[in-house]
Amino acid sequence: MKLTTTKIKGIKPKSKTYRISDGNGLCLEVTPAGKKLWRFRYKKYDGKYTMLSIGRYPEVSLSEAREAVLEKRKALAHGRPANTKKEAFEAVFREWYEKNKSQWTENHAKTTYRRIEKNILPWLGNFQINDITPRSLLECLRRIEKRGAVETAHRVLQICNQIFVYAVASGISEDNPAAKIKGALSPVSKNEFPAVTELSEVKILWENINNYNGSFITQCGLKLLMLTLLRPGELRKGKWEEIDLRNRCWNIPAERMKKRKPHVVPLSKQALNILEELHPLTDRSEYIFPSTSTNQRPMSNNTLNMALRRMGYSKEELVAHGLRKTASTLLHEQGWPSEIIEKQLAHIDRNQIRGIYNKAKYLQERKIMLQHWADYLDELLSADEAFIKKAPRDIFQKLY
Repeated sequence: MKLTTTKIKGIKPKSKTYRISDGNGLCLEVTPAGKKLWRFRYKKYDGKYTMLSIGRYPEVSLSEAREAVLEKRKALAHGRPANTKKEAFEAVFREWYEKNKSQWTENHAKTTYRRIEKNILPWLGNFQINDITPRSLLECLRRIEKRGAVETAHRVLQICNQIFVYAVASGISEDNPAAKIKGALSPVSKNEFPAVTELSEVKILWENINNYNGSFITQCGLKLLMLTLLRPGELRKGKWEEIDLRNRCWNIPAERMKKRKPHVVPLSKQALNILEELHPLTDRSEYIFPSTSTNQRPMSNNTLNMALRRMGYSKEELVAHGLRKTASTLLHEQGWPSEIIEKQLAHIDRNQIRGIYNKAKYLQERKIMLQHWADYLDELLSADEAFIKKAPRDIFQKLY
């Protein structure tokens, strides 16, 4: 039986969404919240049925919904797509973003925006959203994977999926290509720590750390993690006696290293400045980063991660240990030799011949690299779009 205006007004919501048909493919969808949405069900060119949104009642009346269905059926009869609304992906993304950003923290909103702006819009921004295929979207995600940022690729896919879900529900798009490629990406290693690896996101992260309004000592800890590439435990348990100001290095004994081998960490000017600021605050303890409750113990292993949560990063997005990956990824992208980066990370070569340990190996090269890294982070704070887009792969050749 066809719908009438009187009947529509009397329709009540139920515990689950349900639909009432008006015929000719038109139906009224009623949500548990009481929303009444016009839907048009039709068969696509591939023989599969799909549902298209026409609008919300009463903004779109019964007669207007029927008229819209007639127009769409005419288009289908002449071989044209039923959805004639043309929208570029960038326009849909911005519309979706504006509708949702008020629900997010400022940091999450910035990160979400930059991920799409840098990884998707340059290639698909001007595409009509109905023209984007699973293959074209996957090509964008593969570019991210090639940079070694597998986790970021998965995050970008999740965002794209949300955008397409919104587009389909709004009647802008007929399909969701993001839903069809979820299994096509390389899996994220279970042993990997969540990290920020996009340069634009690293800029935001470094700004957040520098603007952190919590404990100054905790802020210094996060800065030093970025500047030294140490593991959180190696940093938290660090002692003042290990700092060699004359030679500008941090000598970590074997018993405190994961691989039980001593490790020398060159200290940049910025790292030394941080230690000089910390010394008057914590020199009554043997620990550089003592516990807030007693000078006899080092900082809690939760302190650094809790600071990241206060900044708005979830445990799925970033953990303190992931700051090593952040630095490593960017240094690799800049062209620094892998063996120098790996040595700074205190990773031992599995090749037993080359793996003969030398705690000062590549020390001069690592001094240059870590000073460059500290300077680079400083420059990142005031970086413009041109700097962010630049790929400085000749830095090592210039400095060494």
